[in-house]
Amino acid sequence: MESPLLVVLLLVGLVIGCAVGSAYARARRGWNDYQTVKRSVPGARRGAWLLIRGVAVKAGVIALLLFGAVAYAAVGSDDETAGPAPSPSATQTEPAHR
Repeated sequence: MESPLLVVLLLVGLVIGCAVGSAYARARRGWNDYQTVKRSVPGARRGAWLLIRGVAVKAGVIALLLFGAVAYAAVGSDDETAGPAPSPSATQTEPAHR
């Protein structure tokens, strides 16, 4: 009579042990993954700041070039090759032909 009871208890123990063991393995894997990501965060943060700095430098250079182009256009060039400006002349209007 004790033999079936021992077999049932053994099977229940094995099922519970498998469930606890798989839960422990899953928790251990999660912890290891967490530690791996935690160690990689400073490098990723440094890389992100380097990318942001690169974009900021490019935006600054573009802004300076645009400012220089606007300032140059506002001042005008010193080149006087166009010669004197034409004088206004009176225009005669012709009557409309029908």
